Amino acid sequence: MDKDEKDFQRYFKEYQKLFGLLGYQVYFERKSLESGFASIVINQTDMVATVKLNNNTPDKPFKDIKKSAKHEAIHLLIGRLGRSQYLSENEIYEASEELIHKLEGLINE
Repeated sequence: MDKDEKDFQRYFKEYQKLFGLLGYQVYFERKSLESGFASIVINQTDMVATVKLNNNTPDKPFKDIKKSAKHEAIHLLIGRLGRSQYLSENEIYEASEELIHKLEGLINE
C-alpha cells in the first residue's frame, strides 16, 4: 500500500466517523477506473461499501487526496437517496453530485 492509499483511507475513515457512519463496513480496493481518483459502491441493505482507488491517478497538483476522501464519504452519507423509486438513476446521480459539491464547501474538516 503506497502513501496516497494510506492517506486516502485515513481521511475517509475520519469523515466516516465525523458523519456518524460507523455502522457501515468499508472495504478499499485498488483498480483501474475510467476517470477520477476514486469511486464508491454502496450496498445499503447489507451496510457495506467498497471504495475503489484508481491505479492510474495523475500526479500532484491535479489530485487532492483529502478532498477525494471527503467526496466519497459524502457519497456514503447520502447513499440512501439512491433508493428513490420516483427518480431516474441519472437524476439521482446529478442531484447527489450537486449536493456533494455543496457539502464539500461547507465541511471544513
